[in-house]
Amino acid sequence: MKFILFLISILSICTIVGQTKNLHLTNAIVVGQMEKAEDRYTLEINLAELLVNNGIKANPSLNILKSGNELAILANDSLSKIVKNKGYDTYALISVRGYDNNFKRTSHKDPLNTALSTGNLFPIYRDEITSVTFEVLFYRNGQFIGSDLIKCGNVSTRDGVLKKFRKNTNRKIQKNWK
Repeated sequence: MKFILFLISILSICTIVGQTKNLHLTNAIVVGQMEKAEDRYTLEINLAELLVNNGIKANPSLNILKSGNELAILANDSLSKIVKNKGYDTYALISVRGYDNNFKRTSHKDPLNTALSTGNLFPIYRDEITSVTFEVLFYRNGQFIGSDLIKCGNVSTRDGVLKKFRKNTNRKIQKNWK
């Protein structure tokens, strides 16, 4: 019985850790899923810049979509062909998971079109909040391939959140995403 429990725990740990260990990210369209356009563009540009600085071809979705368009349009056949012709097969969807450090990775493995149509009402920063957790969902060729959390603690301003986000994301890219 102990052996079975040990085996189950090892397999579950491998599943959790394995969600981002083998991404082999070479390119990505970065999609910010935020209510406020300012927050969306800020996250997209920052994540795309970090990916490019680490040798990963990246492009924010604001360079592909017209301002005000729904994100779900990215899953259209015609737009996905344009994206593929530009050399991108991976989407990185980023959103605020919440204002706590105790979040776990999502267990949902929704298809890309469902994930793109999901909204997020959390802004990057709220007054009197000291930590923010971001979640990045990765899709390759329309299929879910992994997720990762970026935890930013001890923040007291919006700029502080962005500094911690850049620092922690850079570590994640170098360690888990490449």
